[in-house]
Amino acid sequence: MPALIPTVAAVPSVATLPSAVIDAAPLADFGWLALAVVALSLILTVGRRIGTRLQLRLWGIPEALVAGLLGLLLAPGGPLPLLPDPVMELWAGLPLVLLTLVFGSLMVGKPLPQLGSLWRPVSGQVSLALVLAFGQYVVGGLAVLLVLQPWLGVSPIMACLIEVAYEGGHGSAAAMGPSYAALGFPGGQDLGLAMATVGLLSSTLVGGLVVVLGRRRGWLLADAMAADGAEGATAQAAGAADGRTAGSMDPQAAGATATSAAGQNPGANPTPPTHGPAAWAVNLGLAGVAVLVGVVLLQALRFATAPLGAGVAVVVDALPVFPMAIIGSLLVRWLLERSGLSAWASAPIQSQIGTLSADLLITAATADLNLKLLQADWLPLTVLAVGGLAWNLAVVLLLAPRVLPADWFERAVIEFGQATGVAASGLLLLRMADPDDHSQALPAFSLKQLLLQPFLAGGVITVVAPLAVAGWGLPAWSALCLAVVLLAGGGG
Repeated sequence: MPALIPTVAAVPSVATLPSAVIDAAPLADFGWLALAVVALSLILTVGRRIGTRLQLRLWGIPEALVAGLLGLLLAPGGPLPLLPDPVMELWAGLPLVLLTLVFGSLMVGKPLPQLGSLWRPVSGQVSLALVLAFGQYVVGGLAVLLVLQPWLGVSPIMACLIEVAYEGGHGSAAAMGPSYAALGFPGGQDLGLAMATVGLLSSTLVGGLVVVLGRRRGWLLADAMAADGAEGATAQAAGAADGRTAGSMDPQAAGATATSAAGQNPGANPTPPTHGPAAWAVNLGLAGVAVLVGVVLLQALRFATAPLGAGVAVVVDALPVFPMAIIGSLLVRWLLERSGLSAWASAPIQSQIGTLSADLLITAATADLNLKLLQADWLPLTVLAVGGLAWNLAVVLLLAPRVLPADWFERAVIEFGQATGVAASGLLLLRMADPDDHSQALPAFSLKQLLLQPFLAGGVITVVAPLAVAGWGLPAWSALCLAVVLLAGGGG
């Protein structure tokens, strides 16, 4: 009679288990990954449809933020907890990957202009942007040192939140979360995302009031041109150009002209696909190569700095990939232009890759917000948000007239929108202030973005700032930022 209770020898070992049982865990992981991707795509699609129906783009509010709020409602801590925890865990790891892809596609589709001939028209714009960004570090440092640390005992890393949220936005705030956690500030990502939302709304609402104020005070270039008559209009337009030459036109147009004149031989290279799956595959491959170059550069940097000591190694090891992906994007574009293959990089497709990655990033990061943490830390969040907004307003209204040419208000208001919310917010405010394109604000802003994007708003400075605060101390970092503010303001 067979034994009813199996002996130990009768229990199958791992070696004798069927391969289907052994592969069950990877298959389960793949199932959760597929569910996470499908759920994120569906939520983003619904959010975009709602945003389009409500015409949120007219107010400078990205539709991905609506999708993120929908995800927050469906998260395990929301009122309709339909999304399981494994899906949220997978979403939590997406922001850094997606931001790396955003930066990897940033320059691949954009012609590289001759920066030497473009400096003079954008020098004042660069000065204003540096004052805005580094001043946000100064304001954050003062707020933490004088108010938040003595009263609430917050982490000194909190002083970096204004720049990462206002200048960088949701993408940078989400991507910097792991770095903040490694430096002893685990709530930095959630607080940064909340501040980015506050900045996004403030850039549109407060910026709209600034445009109304500028119109009433006669600061708009169009009003000054109308008041001065036809002859005065010509003089104002010449002054607004601020030394603009044919080489300082819109960077897309200037670069396209340079690229077409670069001596390409259409018959020497195969015709690249311009649309469809083949074009998308090529452009995704180019962005992927840029990311891969960034990974290689980061590993080379870590290898080169290893002999310099543990202090340097700690800083370099904490660097994420996405700042290096910008360099990779530049190198890929440079190689394409040097080899006469620029036509293979489609500017619209590269832009769509970056936009889709950013939308998925915002959706996943917003859905992962820790509402209990935000409720507990509302006071320091309010202090930093108000301080950063006050600084941006002061720079735009007091400094901009002194460092910018005749169309100072249009140039300043687009910087306010970008430095408080996102670039789309700045463009919205510019359209409110200059609907007929009388000013040279848009070309100057575009070139300034090209110069400063690798460093600020999620670039190298954003990454280095918390490491500097942790290594040097908040007073030393704030003093350095103050010196940059004085230098940039004085130079402008």
